[in-house]
Amino acid sequence: MAMDVERDPGAWDALVEAAPRGSYLQLPAWADVKAANGWRSTRIAVDGPVGPAGLQVLARQPRPLPWAFAYAPRGPVWTADPAGAVAPLTRRLREELASSLGRTSHLRIDPEIERDGPEDDGGAFRDALAASGWRPAPPIQPDRTRLIDLRADEGALWSDLRKKWRQYVNRARTAGVRVVEAESDRLPEFYEIYRETASRAGFHIRTEASYRAVWEAFRPRGRASLLFAETADGQAVATLFLVRVGTRVVEPYGGMTALGAESRGNYLLKWEAIRRSREAGAETYDLWGLAHPGIAHFKTGFGGREVIYVGAWDLVVDGLGRRVYAGAQRVRVWQARRSLERGASNQLGGDEG
Repeated sequence: MAMDVERDPGAWDALVEAAPRGSYLQLPAWADVKAANGWRSTRIAVDGPVGPAGLQVLARQPRPLPWAFAYAPRGPVWTADPAGAVAPLTRRLREELASSLGRTSHLRIDPEIERDGPEDDGGAFRDALAASGWRPAPPIQPDRTRLIDLRADEGALWSDLRKKWRQYVNRARTAGVRVVEAESDRLPEFYEIYRETASRAGFHIRTEASYRAVWEAFRPRGRASLLFAETADGQAVATLFLVRVGTRVVEPYGGMTALGAESRGNYLLKWEAIRRSREAGAETYDLWGLAHPGIAHFKTGFGGREVIYVGAWDLVVDGLGRRVYAGAQRVRVWQARRSLERGASNQLGGDEG
């Protein structure tokens, strides 16, 4: 059965959709998005003690290194008992990685398994990883988030918002702000708002074409949606790019303009995204990361509960390659920070003359 799941994209989609915490980053559509940037992909699965488990692995070889870096974002996925699937899956990975992806330094995973939660009771999942040779590693995806249970009725969800947040939502409505769903023709507007937000908050974003690629990969099957908060005169002031997998909706991208903050349109937009996701039959709304204190404060006001994941883990395939990669990564991070600092300086006029 595992081999069939590996080879059949439809069967893999079904496994991810049915998984308790299946992520859109484990769907074949995400591998298609990343292929444009030079990432190769493979899918590796096993028949675990209770059912199939596996991961979609992406790999890219940073020049001039002779090793590829392998990454399974939000993998593995499983039907049940992830701790029990770790050992057989690890054995299969050690056997298959080199033949599938070539010379590889290490594989990194960051599973959506809650630390000390039901699937990591007493650290069971982390212990299984350690026993199979995995080691804790720096995170790539957010290691904590807030999840809102949409199985509650709308009144309960509304009551779960902080009082001030409910006031802000109502203030935006009174001012004539409305939330609309859009199609691909408005992706340039999304990108401008997202770019303005990134510049203000100091985080890195990709090109507009990158987000269009995500849209084109996920929209045809109804997995992607784009929302805008607009003022009464039709000006877009906030936006959210949502992706749905199974019964879960996540919000990986979004932002607002200065007017969006002033009008509280961003509060109305978030509430409408939550409310509409429930109406569409979703059971969980994932606020996708709490990396910045200000962002965490904003998201916390919409209720739900904070979830801390077990973090990222590495399976080392080639020890020398892993050490070389770590050194190159430190240089890359330093260069990225310098670039952000120079950008901030330019905005402040620090490089004039």
